[in-house]
Amino acid sequence: MTDKVIVALDAMGGDSAPDVVIQGAAIALQRFPQVEFIFFGVESRLKPLIDKLPALAGHCSIRHTDHFITGDAKPTTALRSGRQSSMRLALDSVANGEAHCAISAGNTGALMAMAKFAIKMLPGISRPAIAAMLPTRRGESVMLDLGANVECDAENLVQFALMGEVFARTVLGLARPTVGILNIGSEELKGNDAVRGAAARLRLPGVPIDFHGYIEGDEIGAGKVDVVVTDGFTGNVALKTAEGTAKLFSEFIRNAFASSFMAKIGYLFAKSSLGKLRERLDVRSYNGAVLLGLEGIAVKSHGSTDALGFANAIGVGVDMWINGFLDKIRDDIARMKALPESDEKPQAAAL
Repeated sequence: MTDKVIVALDAMGGDSAPDVVIQGAAIALQRFPQVEFIFFGVESRLKPLIDKLPALAGHCSIRHTDHFITGDAKPTTALRSGRQSSMRLALDSVANGEAHCAISAGNTGALMAMAKFAIKMLPGISRPAIAAMLPTRRGESVMLDLGANVECDAENLVQFALMGEVFARTVLGLARPTVGILNIGSEELKGNDAVRGAAARLRLPGVPIDFHGYIEGDEIGAGKVDVVVTDGFTGNVALKTAEGTAKLFSEFIRNAFASSFMAKIGYLFAKSSLGKLRERLDVRSYNGAVLLGLEGIAVKSHGSTDALGFANAIGVGVDMWINGFLDKIRDDIARMKALPESDEKPQAAAL
């Protein structure tokens, strides 16, 4: 792909901005030489850093602003007073067609509020969802929503399934991803009305999704499906539980190899294999949560990531653009609208 891709970067967002943002852009250029960056931020801080990276020469420009959104800013405050912030200007550049995607490691709530206001929602999508990739036994899976919507109805979950499936096709490169709804059991009567109503809709003939059915929490890491759909409350709890378990597991391994002299000798023999495990579980490889459902592409990088992690977040946004994510979403929305409504009535949940 050689067509130019314009990426808007909130250069002041994140714990280590602007250094990590600029270094991440230079790394991303190695994979995507057709990309050009617009850095939004304080020029006196950005220019000296950019000048130290010759690889960025001819691939970037700076849009100066003294304003940026702090990590503790409330979304409503950011929306009201942050019109000239680096985050808002980056999103505005996507909304007005100047840039193809925007990347920020800044305040998540502020980014969500500003993106909904500046970029707007896709017709046919009622709520945005936060989606991210997770490592599994089979490779990677996509999970959404991860916190944007605490409560969801059946139609919201159907829309999440549609968006997650297209995301898996465009970013993970899967020809026909499988989709599952996270539930408390695999039986048809399990779950609440929203879950059962969404499942009934996704089972209709003609739905452009390979719907697997329900999956349980222990099947997420197993890679039972390529796309895991749930409400934002459950999704965020599941994500944080998985992250905490991974940290606990890593701590157990470190403590075990440090427990005795023989264990330290054993570490020398296992070092290579442990390096592969560390690489497989490296959170930087999965950095880049996407705000799905918008008329444009906006990616949220983890605020504490390093340059490699930020480069991966840039890669997510670029992949979505060059693979036509938005057009595919619009096509599938049209196909879903043409389907008849499910006349299946949700039955009482079985415990």
